[in-house]
Amino acid sequence: MTVEVFIKNMVCDRCVKVLRNELTEQGLNLETVELGRVVYQTSNPVEDHGKLEEVLEANGFSVVLKPDRILVEQVKLSLIDLLNSLPIKKTGPLSVYLAEVTGHDYSRLSRTFSQSENITIEKYFIKLKIEKVKELIQANQHNFTEISQLLDYSNSNHLSRQFKSETGMSLSEYRNLGENFRNSLDQIV
Repeated sequence: MTVEVFIKNMVCDRCVKVLRNELTEQGLNLETVELGRVVYQTSNPVEDHGKLEEVLEANGFSVVLKPDRILVEQVKLSLIDLLNSLPIKKTGPLSVYLAEVTGHDYSRLSRTFSQSENITIEKYFIKLKIEKVKELIQANQHNFTEISQLLDYSNSNHLSRQFKSETGMSLSEYRNLGENFRNSLDQIV
C-alpha cells in the first residue's frame, strides 16, 4: 500500500536529507522525500506510521492532516522553492505563479492562507524575501543592486525601503553588524 504524508516545517534540502536518512534507518520503504511530503510503501500502516511520527517529532516536524493546512503548506513550500533558485524565475504576478504550481484557484489560496496564518500571502513572501536578502548579504557575494535583481525587485531602492520597513535597519547597517540575525523559515508568520 502506498502512503502519502504531508509534513509541516520542512524548509530546506537539509530537512529532506535528515528525514530520508532517519526514515530509511527506521526501515521505511521510501518512494519520495521532498519538501513537505513523504511517500512510502507499507504492508503494516500502523507500525510504519508510528515510526514516521517518531522521526518527525524528534526532528521538529509534524504531519499535516487537514486539507486546508495542506494547501497552506503547499503555498509556503512553493514560495520557499521559488527563492531557492536565483534569480527568481516566474513570469507574471505571484498569484498566477501560485495558482499554476498548486493547481488551485488563487482566491481560494489567498483566503485559506490568510485565515490560517493571519497574514496575506504577499506579506509572507516579503518576509521570506527579506530572510533571503539577509542570507545573501552574509554570503558577501553580491552587492545590493545585484541582490535586488536576483530577488525580482523593481530597483534597489524598493528593496532598501522594504528591508528597512521589515527589519528596522538599512541594508548597510545590517551588513555592518556582521552577525546572523536571520529567522528560521519555519518560524516566519
